[in-house]
Amino acid sequence: MPKGVVVAHRAVTQMLGALPAHLPVAGVWSQWHSLGFDVSVQEIFGALLNGGRLVVVPDAVVRSAADFHALLIAERVSVLSQTPSALAVLSPQGLDAVALLIMGGEPCPPELVERWAPGRVMINVCGPTETSVFAAMSAPLVSGSGVVPIGTPVPGAAFFVLDQWLRPVPAGVVGELYVAGRLGCGYVRRASLTASRFVACPFGGFGQRMYRSGDLVRWGADGQLVHLGRADEQVKIRGYRIELGEVQAALAACVGWIRRW
Repeated sequence: MPKGVVVAHRAVTQMLGALPAHLPVAGVWSQWHSLGFDVSVQEIFGALLNGGRLVVVPDAVVRSAADFHALLIAERVSVLSQTPSALAVLSPQGLDAVALLIMGGEPCPPELVERWAPGRVMINVCGPTETSVFAAMSAPLVSGSGVVPIGTPVPGAAFFVLDQWLRPVPAGVVGELYVAGRLGCGYVRRASLTASRFVACPFGGFGQRMYRSGDLVRWGADGQLVHLGRADEQVKIRGYRIELGEVQAALAACVGWIRRW
């Protein structure tokens, strides 16, 4: 079952305020993502709160990479938000107007940076919906940099890379990512799940919470985080979370289904 997350208006404005002033955010934004996907909040209010123009991409165009490419050229979109898998089927040819490319939702392969970074500012952001769309941002990506980092915490967020006993691990050591600051309020009508994921933060003040992300990360030598996978069976397809246990449960409910493992 999809999990609805309650996010406060204040958290959204703080999220957009975290975009550095030097980024070219005042321009033409495209709203390509579904309203049920948190990136749409970034796209819509990123345009409106920065005095930009918002291009709402029709559903039929969303399903066609060629049509979307043509729309980006026709509307001279300058701020583009995409998941790596969606960007992989687009060509940068003719998209000289795209001055800012925001990646997120899933790991970004280095070859995308090689194709897209030249001639524009390309950044990688990371953070589940529970942290109000994104909580980390990379430095501008450049060709030849190798592994693409998820960056450092944005203003108002704090990251802790912890072991199973909630102890901080040294730089370079793999741990689970916990995020504090600017969190969502919890899950809609799922109090027990909220309690298990939004836990007390032992590193903050009284009543402060942190979100247990389930992401395995490590601090790099440059002070940026590198994403290494999941601590559970969750996978992502085009930025959407898929819980394999829920898929198995749905299959098990089908008449005639036989488990093969």
